[in-house]
Amino acid sequence: MIDGIDVEILRIVQENARTSNAEIARQLGMAPSAILERTRKLEARGMLLGYEARLEPRALGLGLLAFVFVRVDEGLGSPTTGAELAAVAGVQEVHHIAGEDCYLVKVRAADTEALGRLLRERFGAIRSVRSTRTTIVLATLKETARLPLPQERDPRERKEECDE
Repeated sequence: MIDGIDVEILRIVQENARTSNAEIARQLGMAPSAILERTRKLEARGMLLGYEARLEPRALGLGLLAFVFVRVDEGLGSPTTGAELAAVAGVQEVHHIAGEDCYLVKVRAADTEALGRLLRERFGAIRSVRSTRTTIVLATLKETARLPLPQERDPRERKEECDE
């Protein structure tokens, strides 16, 4: 699995993906080369999937957030429609779900008119889509991609252990 140092590296990178190896090393009291090696191992094991910038949707003219429940006519477990939904511009997330609907899709659009076009022209063009139900978000109180990590340690504790 992962140890406390790996957890701390993940915590730091998750908080700010632009943190340099040298800065992570400084915070953890380790050599930058050791941090680089551990980071590469975390990437190779698929625990650290990538690095991305978070953009302000409103500043880019995408102020409307909506969740779309999609019902489809396709065999159970068939990923075809999910892949087609994921390819639509403006779609941020596609989740295959249990229940009456088949997919839950997170969408960003400029306004309700643009959302309507997206649903009619893009979702409607997918042959297996039987119906959609859309919920428009009025306000977002919390939105994050950060995951809770195992018990986080104070990096000073790690440094104190090394000093002994």
